[in-house]
Amino acid sequence: MDRLLEGYRQFRASVWPEERSRYEAMARRGQTPETLVIACSDSRVDPATVFGAVPGELFSVRNVAGLVPRYQPDAGYHGTSAALEYGVRVLKVARIVVLGHAQCGGIRAMVEGAPQGARDFVKPWMKIAEPVLRAQPSGPDSADPLTFYENGVVRLTLANLMSFPWIAEAVISGGLALHGFRFDIHTGVLAVLEGDSFVPVASASG
Repeated sequence: MDRLLEGYRQFRASVWPEERSRYEAMARRGQTPETLVIACSDSRVDPATVFGAVPGELFSVRNVAGLVPRYQPDAGYHGTSAALEYGVRVLKVARIVVLGHAQCGGIRAMVEGAPQGARDFVKPWMKIAEPVLRAQPSGPDSADPLTFYENGVVRLTLANLMSFPWIAEAVISGGLALHGFRFDIHTGVLAVLEGDSFVPVASASG
C-alpha cells in the first residue's frame, strides 16, 4: 500500500500541476473519449501505456482475456456489455479497439484447463472463447498454439461485437470503426490485424 500512496504523492507533485487544466476541463464538460479499448486485466498490458494515451482519451473495458460475449440482453449481470452500451450509445466513441496480448493467462486456462483456484468464474467466463478451439493451429502461428489461440480470440471478439445491433448499425453507417491489435509483452511489439494477419506496427525505434 505504501508504494501506491507514494505514487499518488508523486502524481500530485509532478503530474497534477501540469495536467490540472486538463482534469478541470474534463470535470466541467464530462468525458469525451474517441476510443473504447477492450483489453485483458493482465497487469503487464495497460492500454494507456501501450498507446501513450493521456487522461480522458480512452474509455477502457478490461476483463480476463479481453473478451466480449455475444449480444444477450437478459436478467444476468453484463458488465462488459454495459460498458459497450455506454461507450457506443452515450459517449459516441468513434472506434473500438480490441487489444489482445501474448502470454494471456485466461487463454492458457481455456486451452490447458483453469487453475484450481480459478474455476468458479474464470472457467465459465472463458467458455465465451471456446469457438477458437475448434480450429487447429496452422500458418505462421502453428508452432505456438497459444499464440494461435490468442490471435483467434481477438478475431472472435471483433465478431462478437458485431452481434450487438447498435454496434453493427454504427459500423455499417460509417460512424464506428473496429480494430484488432496484439501486444507482445516480451518484445514490446504491437501488431495490428490487417485482413487475417497480424502485422507489426512500425515504430521509430524499430
